[in-house]
Amino acid sequence: MTKRKQLIWQIPFLILLIVGTVLIIRQQHNMPYIKNQGEIFGTMYHVTYQSDQDLHKEIKEALDAVDNSLSPFNPHSIITKVNNNEDATADKMFTDVFRISQQVSKDTRGAFDITVAPLVNLWGFGFKKGETPDEHAVDSLLQLVGHEKVTLDDRGHVHKSDHRVMLDCSAVAKGYGCDVVASVLGRHDIQNYMVEIGGEIVTRGVNESRLPWRIGVNRPTEDPLQTSQELQTILNVTDKAMATSGNYRNFYYKDGKKYAHTIDPKSGRPVQHSLLSATVLADNCATADAYATSFMVMGMESAKEILANHPELMAYFIYTDNDGEYAVWFSPSLKGKIVGD
Repeated sequence: MTKRKQLIWQIPFLILLIVGTVLIIRQQHNMPYIKNQGEIFGTMYHVTYQSDQDLHKEIKEALDAVDNSLSPFNPHSIITKVNNNEDATADKMFTDVFRISQQVSKDTRGAFDITVAPLVNLWGFGFKKGETPDEHAVDSLLQLVGHEKVTLDDRGHVHKSDHRVMLDCSAVAKGYGCDVVASVLGRHDIQNYMVEIGGEIVTRGVNESRLPWRIGVNRPTEDPLQTSQELQTILNVTDKAMATSGNYRNFYYKDGKKYAHTIDPKSGRPVQHSLLSATVLADNCATADAYATSFMVMGMESAKEILANHPELMAYFIYTDNDGEYAVWFSPSLKGKIVGD
């Protein structure tokens, strides 16, 4: 009899729990998806998230903070002060990106290097003038390139082995910006969102159709005007970060020879290999961004060696085979995420 009474008393609580759960689910289904966009780091950002409040002001403030820390084009940023050898103290954002960059540099044996900008500029400006940089110019700048030439102490001060060493975190800043925006959304307990900055992406939950987020990987056609949107494949990127690096939209022709925009920090010259595009999935976008750039420097075979030691990373490579045709290689763990070709 006692057990029966207990069961009777428990029924209203169970009904209340069920009704509450149904109401929460209904509220989640009815809650709108808000879309914000703007410009940062010289490119566009797009943020889509399910929320009952518009967070664009907070998102923009967070991205401006990244710009004030890491943009070499911002005359007042921390990285600009470092490059000008002015007194500067690293904030958390600068410290985060510096440490990630140095770790990836060590892991990739220098294929990723935030000191390579002078060489990138040399080749870029040289081709714009119709000139190929000479050996002396390249070799001179190589003396100023190398991740081991810069350190960050516990007080937030950057030390350079040569005052002419310059830092440029452009190859990781967009990814880090995505992570920062994702943190803003996370603080508001938003469960469903996609953050995209210049092609780098972080996702969580589901999209407006209550389906996993699906992101296309562009087919690497020669498209210097960046007008082609032909897709090579579509990936399920839910609860992951994704970054893509490629040479197919940035190149120069000189004396009938094609030069990629990606510069090898060790040789000081444009890379020459068959890899056209490297897409990396990771738990955070700064890491995905850095490794995608690294793999474009290293080439596919060396990149596979790195991936073998990092099961937490997944990669999708597009390259040219021996017949000059497009071919694809991807991490075995990525197979379940490929949802369309």
